[in-house]
Amino acid sequence: MPRRIPEGELEAILTAVARRSGGVTARDIADALGAEVPFRTLQYRLKHLVDEGRIAKEGGGRWAKYRLPREEGRGALVAGPAQLEGESEVPVPVSTLGDEIRAYLRKPPAVRKPVGYNRAFLDSYRPNESFYLSADERAHLARLGEADFEAQPAGTYAKQILNRLLIDLSWNSSRLEGNTYSLLDTRRLIEFGQEAEGRDRLESQMILNHKDAIEFLVSVADEIDFNRYTILNLHAILANNLLPDESAAGRLRRIPVGIEKSAFHPLEVPQFIEECFHQILATAAAIEDPFEQAFFVMVQLPYLQPFDDVNKRVSRLAANIPLIKRNLSPLSFTDVPRATYTDAVLGVYEMNRVDLLKDVFIWAYVRSTARYAAVRQSLGEPDPFRLKHRDALRTVVAEIVRAGMDRKAAAAHIASWTKTHIDAPDRERFREIAESVLLSLHEGNFARYQLRPAEFRTWQEAWTARSNARRSCS
Repeated sequence: MPRRIPEGELEAILTAVARRSGGVTARDIADALGAEVPFRTLQYRLKHLVDEGRIAKEGGGRWAKYRLPREEGRGALVAGPAQLEGESEVPVPVSTLGDEIRAYLRKPPAVRKPVGYNRAFLDSYRPNESFYLSADERAHLARLGEADFEAQPAGTYAKQILNRLLIDLSWNSSRLEGNTYSLLDTRRLIEFGQEAEGRDRLESQMILNHKDAIEFLVSVADEIDFNRYTILNLHAILANNLLPDESAAGRLRRIPVGIEKSAFHPLEVPQFIEECFHQILATAAAIEDPFEQAFFVMVQLPYLQPFDDVNKRVSRLAANIPLIKRNLSPLSFTDVPRATYTDAVLGVYEMNRVDLLKDVFIWAYVRSTARYAAVRQSLGEPDPFRLKHRDALRTVVAEIVRAGMDRKAAAAHIASWTKTHIDAPDRERFREIAESVLLSLHEGNFARYQLRPAEFRTWQEAWTARSNARRSCS
């Protein structure tokens, strides 16, 4: 007969959990309890409390969070997955076919039919002949996503709204993985490098990896595509400092993996993973419609599980590749409930049915386009000259800040740099704009030039000190 756990020891755990409404990890609880409780013993007691309904568990593995259960009336545990702090409660309208998938997934995983990877699900898709999205759905998304940038270089639209996109997509994609950062916390982390108090550092790493990955896609928009270079590097950036085996970042999977709370067993043979990965990329690259491309990779990449971890994150950002390249409104998964998205992906894994994921995809894109239409309106019409030289401005400003130049040195550097890198007709105006940007640089806008807070502070101190010294001498 198992030894009964003293109630006082359980109460100590409950007290540690109750301190933070946003949920705590097992490591957080261990730190609060001190060294007297071995970690494996703590894990056993947490499972006991979850099984008794005294605490709720969100997510799995090292990302798992524990919180006191939400209540309805007097102490009744709310049915269904707990919601993260700051997560939208807006429900996704679900089709009849999508509801059939959810009904099947309400059965416990143990009684659902075990299934393995079905190669025929990929083989049966013929680009530009097979379609997950109907003609009407593709036309509807095209009308929503059009942003009047067709004649501009790839990535122009994404660059115009980049500051908002970095925050929105980083937060929403991380949130769908169980990350507990709020939208405001995410903004502070991305813009000022300020980590939220009481959060696991792995969460801030996840968000910063998203930021870097989005900047990668946007900065080389004319080079990215559905090829090994793009997808492997995208994974390497998103997985940076998050995998137990650091060499697995940007490398196809060589080990078996399991899917928590699922009856699906992913492919295990590395040779077959490699073959299917290449087939997915070749198929995606051959699809002509950008929305069908985006949805295809959201279906097939996670289903294959080509990497040790971070597969769904890769698929969500990869879905933006055709949108960024064609200057369509990006997809930031605004307001998508985590539970609905999880069910949608499990429907693909266990049933090879895309209906629920399609409901999520279309609904999320409608909301994303509405958001970025409003963002564009608030920003006003972009200056075509600044848009054309956006990357050059970012480069020269960053060089000046990182070198700690004062005003005189900065002006000389801009003049020299402009002569070398800017065509003659544009040089004078470029110099004026670059000098104006430097003079207007402050703590609220330096992140757009890919500068770190420490770099900006060091430059600002030197810039201000030297300017004050010259004024004192005059």
